[in-house]
Amino acid sequence: MTVDPYTALAVAFRDNAMKKANEVLSGLATDLGTLTATGLKLDQFKHEIKDYYVAEFPGTLKLPDLELTGTTTLGEGEGKFSFQASETEEVSLTLKYAPGDRVLALPINGGNDAIVLCKVVSGGG
Repeated sequence: MTVDPYTALAVAFRDNAMKKANEVLSGLATDLGTLTATGLKLDQFKHEIKDYYVAEFPGTLKLPDLELTGTTTLGEGEGKFSFQASETEEVSLTLKYAPGDRVLALPINGGNDAIVLCKVVSGGG
């Protein structure tokens, strides 16, 4: 039985492309981890990552018309506070974490670094 050289070449190209795609995509998988007092310990990576990155979310803060009821320190009783809709540009949301927090992270540089994307909490109540 003879093997068609063109078919063999096409199969080799396909296999190599699939292998390279898997290598690239495997680096994009997120992982759960736990923050420690000295770094980040990912569930699927045996070493603690001492210096990790934290995602920051730049953007524009848009607030709708808002009315709040509360007490004031100037007098006794309750008061109503009304705020008009507003838009503030160039704001940034930086999330704060503490040791023991479970987080979702994106390993990069072969797992030597990671970007913490957000804190993960139980949805079960």
